[in-house]
Amino acid sequence: MGALNPTTAGEPPLVLSLEAVGKRFGSVQALSDISLNVYAGEVLALMGENGAGKSTLLRTLSGDHQPDTGRLLAHGLPVFAQDAPGDMRVVFRPGSERLEYHGGLRGFASPRDAQRAGIRVICQEPEIIPHVSVAENVYVGVLPSRGRFVNRRVLFARMRADLEKYGFADVISPEALGTQLSPAQRQLVEILRALVGRVKLIAFDEPTSSLSQNEATTLFRLIQQLRNSGVAVIYVSHRMHEIFELADRVAVLRDGRLVGTRRIGGTTEQELVRMMVGRDLSAMFHRRRCEPGPLVLQVDGIGNDDVHDVSLQVRAGEVVGLAGLIGAGRSELARAIAGDTRIHTGWIRLEGKRLKLRTPRDAIEAGIGLAPEERKADALLLGRSVRENTSLAVLGRLSRLRMVDTRSERALVEAHVKQLRIRAVSIEQEVRRLSGGNQQKVVLARWLARKPKVLILDEPTRGVDVGAKAEIYRIIDELANSGVALIVISSELPELLGIADRIVVLQGGRVTGELDHTQATEERILSLAMTDRPTG
Repeated sequence: MGALNPTTAGEPPLVLSLEAVGKRFGSVQALSDISLNVYAGEVLALMGENGAGKSTLLRTLSGDHQPDTGRLLAHGLPVFAQDAPGDMRVVFRPGSERLEYHGGLRGFASPRDAQRAGIRVICQEPEIIPHVSVAENVYVGVLPSRGRFVNRRVLFARMRADLEKYGFADVISPEALGTQLSPAQRQLVEILRALVGRVKLIAFDEPTSSLSQNEATTLFRLIQQLRNSGVAVIYVSHRMHEIFELADRVAVLRDGRLVGTRRIGGTTEQELVRMMVGRDLSAMFHRRRCEPGPLVLQVDGIGNDDVHDVSLQVRAGEVVGLAGLIGAGRSELARAIAGDTRIHTGWIRLEGKRLKLRTPRDAIEAGIGLAPEERKADALLLGRSVRENTSLAVLGRLSRLRMVDTRSERALVEAHVKQLRIRAVSIEQEVRRLSGGNQQKVVLARWLARKPKVLILDEPTRGVDVGAKAEIYRIIDELANSGVALIVISSELPELLGIADRIVVLQGGRVTGELDHTQATEERILSLAMTDRPTG
């Protein structure tokens, strides 16, 4: 089999090594010739567009998939070897790395095998047991017992100590049930579960996508603690500022291949983008700004339990950004305008006509569309096809005598798939099988089919790769230039500065200021987002 690639003198211990690793699914080559080392006490960022192979690589490390070619070594011991004798397999015992012979060297047979080797992978979609407590979710499989029963006193004491240790004591309760958790809390439970037991390597897949800024800051401190204690960390994110804040090295994948690795101090955002997409995206935020048209949406002093005395206007062909910190009321305002929540005071006018919005249907029929932040939970039918999701909002228009004209439906959907460059095997492919960026494009295709007068996009590029972001910015630009009035909510200030004509800032459910794109800077937006003096 050859040498086990021992660590070179002066280097930190080698935790994981991939040598020309490949993975195929049928006719699709998901990973090709990946060679990569991961060392103790470092943060290795893993970047690439959706579909680049990041998730497949993590699943191979976690034991969900087994490689087809190459070699995989953990702690210097071979776990998978294409040329290994048929009677070899490494078995890891808790507390030590012991080489035993059992079966064949065919990779980690299951996630449990990877966990025995001290390898943890935290996926984007947390797996939470709904009707048990946070403590039971975290310690599932290793619950402290008293006879045949769970020792709940010890369990909750242990959980409180862990929450205090890792800095999440004010964020989540040990007694809370899985059904009561927010998306951010579900993510934290998954992270805490991964820290139980002996951890040598931990991989995070887009961990901050549902976290507030304070929660993300606490997570970053935890990652730094892990690195300082000698744990190897693999960090997957599309957010450049996180990569440059946390990582020691960056590895970039494209089309299932390793393009290269860089020391974080020796690279730039522009270089990493070029490595990911094979081209320069310096014009990512290009807007063909033109003079806005007539007033389309007028919101005057609306209020309910979440927003207070909010007024704003949006003209045809204009992009108005909504900025603010987590909890500022941006999504709540969007839902109020879209008829999802009732307003108690004030009014909304569309093209001068006062609206009475009792339900989202009222808003849709008036010409207002909303692409919500949680697209998987609130916008998409994941088990349905691209065709069914796209045509959902226009089935009435496509129907004759209560029967859908399938020929017209297919023509409409195929036209929007082509226009938005949605990457799908066919329009019959299930939406759950698409990347995050293509799922978001399906949501946009639905509203394009509806031809709204006002379209509200809540975090439209959340969880999508840099190439898909550029595509979504292009779509926003085209919608604006076709005369649609757009409201875009985003937590990424460079994004708002790049695409918005005006930026309205909220704090505590109130408007604290408004900036024209010629005046707006990150500093001015943050100043308004943190003020306690609302306008008006």
